[in-house]
Amino acid sequence: MLMNGKPVQGDDSAERLALDVLLWIAGDEDRLLPFLAASGLSPDTLRESAREPAFLVGVLDHVMGDENVLVACASGLGIKPERIAAAWQRLSPRPDDEWV
Repeated sequence: MLMNGKPVQGDDSAERLALDVLLWIAGDEDRLLPFLAASGLSPDTLRESAREPAFLVGVLDHVMGDENVLVACASGLGIKPERIAAAWQRLSPRPDDEWV
């Protein structure tokens, strides 16, 4: 996302990109149905889940798990796949953030 012609940085930007990825997935039944099957969600629970940061990481996990989907998504959003990867890394829990 651009603000004053410059990319927005930080977790907010990564979350916005994850939402854009989710909208891209939801925009086509052939993309949405496999995502719903993998996530265990229904169309009714999808909107509610989109508010959860952990769910947004799952959206990016889904796209990052298949290079063809990643490339298609990036192309559909008009960005480089590396931006999606960077958002995924930014939002993913780090090993030191996990409970032992």
